[in-house]
Amino acid sequence: MSDIRERAQFDIIRYANCWEDADILVEALRLRPGCACVSIASAGDNSLALLAAAPSLVLAVDISPVQIACAELKRAAIAKLDHPGFLAFLGFRPFDGDRLETYRMLRPELTADAREYWDRNVHVIASGMIHAGKFESYFHLFRRWVLPLVHGRRDVAALLAPKTGSERVEFYNRRWDTRRWRWMFRLFFSRFVMGRMGRDPEFFRYVEGSVAERILERVKYALTELPAHDNPYMTYILTGGFGDALPFYARPGNFAAIRENLGALRLFRGDLSAALQSAGGRFDAWNLSDIFEYMDDALFETVASEIIDRSAAGARIAYWNMLVPRRISERFPERTRYLAELSGRLLLKDRAFFYQSFHVDERLE
Repeated sequence: MSDIRERAQFDIIRYANCWEDADILVEALRLRPGCACVSIASAGDNSLALLAAAPSLVLAVDISPVQIACAELKRAAIAKLDHPGFLAFLGFRPFDGDRLETYRMLRPELTADAREYWDRNVHVIASGMIHAGKFESYFHLFRRWVLPLVHGRRDVAALLAPKTGSERVEFYNRRWDTRRWRWMFRLFFSRFVMGRMGRDPEFFRYVEGSVAERILERVKYALTELPAHDNPYMTYILTGGFGDALPFYARPGNFAAIRENLGALRLFRGDLSAALQSAGGRFDAWNLSDIFEYMDDALFETVASEIIDRSAAGARIAYWNMLVPRRISERFPERTRYLAELSGRLLLKDRAFFYQSFHVDERLE
């Protein structure tokens, strides 16, 4: 079996934000008050989003201690700051005061490991931690050095302005989809460049075919079929901030419910198997991000079987495929069923346009 922990680097902030659409995740999982969830932690955003449904447990798991530290800092900010203060501290909004003074106030809320990490990286906090990931830095390079060679600020503003469906198609075909755009995109979002500057070369180990062409196809879909003006992911990539297009966990309408249920969030540093061994019982919902992208076929089968074993009857299991096709219900049709209509419908609404597919499986009785 091939384990990503042995091949990729996990001592950096790889993602300062979650780059999967929490809105379709929440809809897919059909969460109910008191349910028990497992969630890949990443930067914490989508695990926090699940708290809005008042679960009894969200077990947020990540093999990276740095990603766990990111999730801890966001949890502490939600617990101790009001909504405007939370947005300003993390970097969604300008901060008039001293972020480090706020950090000193939040520091007692963190575990020893998280405190040690952030004490060594206070410069990240001072700059707004949601901008500090390797993936976010990759988009910064794109925005500063590449995009201006193709489209100026006026084009970007026009792209992000509200439009009807027909207006989006016309704008894309007439003004955005130039030969230079396609050439630049294929270069900057190639397997080689993205692997070394954005993600990690090992994250593409099991990918076949052109990475750039497949992502370009999804970008075209996002820019023509979906509104851009309220898309958090598109807005960040093109402008360097979220503006008013906030991700689910950061919206004012969700803030109070998430704060009220923070006690249900349990962060676990380690792999999924170890996390499940530490927790008893079965789970009703799973946010697995895109973890199967990084596994060979044998490891995927082992992990998928364990997930099914720990699922309650009717549990929903949600996950994305970016470039590597993996589906639990295809491998274990006698134990799970594929919610094909729901999966397809939600993919059509997925504003995190990197992903080729979104899967929702359901544990059979």
